[in-house]
Amino acid sequence: MSTDDAPVRRRIALTGISSRAWEHPADRGALVALRELRGFDDLVKSFFGMWNERAFRLSYLAAGIRVDHRQYPRLHQRYAEAATALDLAELPELYVTQSPWLTAEAIGLEKPFIVLSSACVQQLDDDELRCLLGHELGHVVSGHAVYKTILMLLTRWTANLSWLPVGALALRGISAAMLEWWRKAELSADRAGLLAGQDPAAALRLLMKLAGGGDLTQIDTTAFLEQAAEYEGGGDLRDSLHKLRMTAWSTHPVPVARAAQLRQWVDSGAYGRVLAGDYPRRSTDGAAKVSEEIKAAAEAYREEFASSTDPLVGLLRRVGDGASDLGGWMGGAAGRARSWMDAAGRARPDATSGTSTAGTGTSTAGPGTGTSTAGTGAER
Repeated sequence: MSTDDAPVRRRIALTGISSRAWEHPADRGALVALRELRGFDDLVKSFFGMWNERAFRLSYLAAGIRVDHRQYPRLHQRYAEAATALDLAELPELYVTQSPWLTAEAIGLEKPFIVLSSACVQQLDDDELRCLLGHELGHVVSGHAVYKTILMLLTRWTANLSWLPVGALALRGISAAMLEWWRKAELSADRAGLLAGQDPAAALRLLMKLAGGGDLTQIDTTAFLEQAAEYEGGGDLRDSLHKLRMTAWSTHPVPVARAAQLRQWVDSGAYGRVLAGDYPRRSTDGAAKVSEEIKAAAEAYREEFASSTDPLVGLLRRVGDGASDLGGWMGGAAGRARSWMDAAGRARPDATSGTSTAGTGTSTAGPGTGTSTAGTGAER
């Protein structure tokens, strides 16, 4: 049965839904802390929106196709449906650019827009497109591009310490923490995509296509999830160390890990509760407490540590009660980051006047193992 002939799936409009409903606890804790920096995010938006964002938008306006009811009408309809499910009244501009790779990204600070490759339009069915577009809308609504840019700015302000051995170690630690947050932000956006499409099978197919291309006729869903289980818990300590090397400096979790995480979120009942109307509303965002979100982040890391089948994690559990220590350390990182940012902001109130950054967005491209932050999006 073709997509056009398939029965219409009724999706629930999640009225007033807050981005906190889909944000991973570690991502949400960091975002709530960053949102407490009153006024600084507006300054970053205004400064970089004047230059980088305008230049990138003009480049896509010149060399891409702007989607509306006349150009790529099928894609425009799927976009509107994804936005309706997430209760978004205003759609960011959407562009399609020529590329054989399955890529998508959300770009910009002051007025974000979304860019999809032509391969996405050609190789994804309607349900998969809805999920992909919801993923990018999730990045936009969560403000990932804004806060990633803020963290990059603050990191650059401390770069004058890099000539000191302690300073260099501190910067590497900050970079590692930022990348860990970015990976969790991708998991958040995967959840937003699922809520936009409300089709777990389509969300899984999308990740399978990102891993192996657009043709799924010779790919089996069960076998793909078996890959995810083997990646998570197979092998020995050598495999664990290889995984650390692969992911520590990556901006994205690998596709099989993303599939496993999304499946776990569905199986936990959280996805069903949101569809049933049990979710935080935007009207309560101002009441979100940093301390509570940091505790939730710590608890998420403890649970992940306790349930992991990775050989190295298993060894650490046998050595001692590392779950509590690790969870507390990771969960408290957002609070320490906020204190550091407050101090940096007071020390350098006008530092943005001479600073530039190349990263102004969040992209969702490819298999998710890239480490570059020079792009302007949050790649899928």
